[in-house]
Amino acid sequence: MENKSPKGVRLVNITKIYQDPKTKKDFAAVDNVSLDIAPGSFVTLLGPSGCGKTTTLRMIAGFESPDDGQIFLGDDAINELTPNKRDTAMVFQSYALLPHYNVFDNIAYGLKLRKLPKDEIKKKVMDMLELVELSGMEERMTNQLSGGQQQRVALARALVMQPGVLLFDEPLSNLDAKLRVTMRTEIRKIQQKLGITAIYVTHDQAEAMSISDEIILMNKGKIAQKGTPQEIYYKPKSEFVADFIGEVNFLEGTVKSSEGENCVVDVNGTEIKAESYGDLKNGDKCKIVIRPESVELADTGAIGGEILISTFMGAYQYYQLKCGDTVLKIHDYNPRGHKIYQAGEKAYLSFENSTLHIL
Repeated sequence: MENKSPKGVRLVNITKIYQDPKTKKDFAAVDNVSLDIAPGSFVTLLGPSGCGKTTTLRMIAGFESPDDGQIFLGDDAINELTPNKRDTAMVFQSYALLPHYNVFDNIAYGLKLRKLPKDEIKKKVMDMLELVELSGMEERMTNQLSGGQQQRVALARALVMQPGVLLFDEPLSNLDAKLRVTMRTEIRKIQQKLGITAIYVTHDQAEAMSISDEIILMNKGKIAQKGTPQEIYYKPKSEFVADFIGEVNFLEGTVKSSEGENCVVDVNGTEIKAESYGDLKNGDKCKIVIRPESVELADTGAIGGEILISTFMGAYQYYQLKCGDTVLKIHDYNPRGHKIYQAGEKAYLSFENSTLHIL
């Protein structure tokens, strides 16, 4: 299968208004969103239910029309184009396979609509079956396939059309946890092999972190933050972002000094230096973002408290430490080589300033 040049996607001030069926009031499902997606990248739209991620994807696909703004595929404005006229293909949550067709005919369906020669259709379909590791299963009916195999057929059917952009609408949510991990790895591998642009909707943060070049985290119709998985995780721009991605603790403090991204915060008389986001000034109340794996426990220190819970989890010892009114979750990795603290004991936080982040 010859690779086609991938296309970028650009959204300019996109808005989509719906009416709330209960209150009959209008609300913005997508609220003035602008976005640039680079050709050949794998980008995930992530967020809680109702944040606007699926609506955004459906507008790119052409299943919904924006009430305001422009959508570009490459250099072409596509607002007026129907889904079948857009250089996109969608892999659906429900697979949307044709039950009376076998695997071959499901994958060939779009090519037959384009009236391609039979020999060309056969070659493209067989190449696709090899790519998604289903060679030899072309005569099977779709109801004879496992969930993972059905998802591979759905992926092959989308890829065989050689779209400029491949769209995924929560494609793995019907699979069990172990198969989800396998399939997301396969999808990423195929995307990288073909160099195709992929836009993937999920509410699963682990899924987004594991497959994305870039994550677009949405909340209430707006983009909360856009960045690499590392940027989103280590440098969240808001409490919502920090709390949505992974486990997190927040310690409250007061800004003593702030210069650029460098900030000094007073936490109950202890000074903590860390990077910050936002325009923090002396005297401002702030929150320190502490990931459970970024701190360890020690016998001495400036910030301490009582161990509430101490549980062996195999790869790490899980603690809950009560510091004043705050309960901190701590994952102490490789506990075999560390002192194990028991519930009721006193312990202190040990950390590198570079692992913390101030909001």
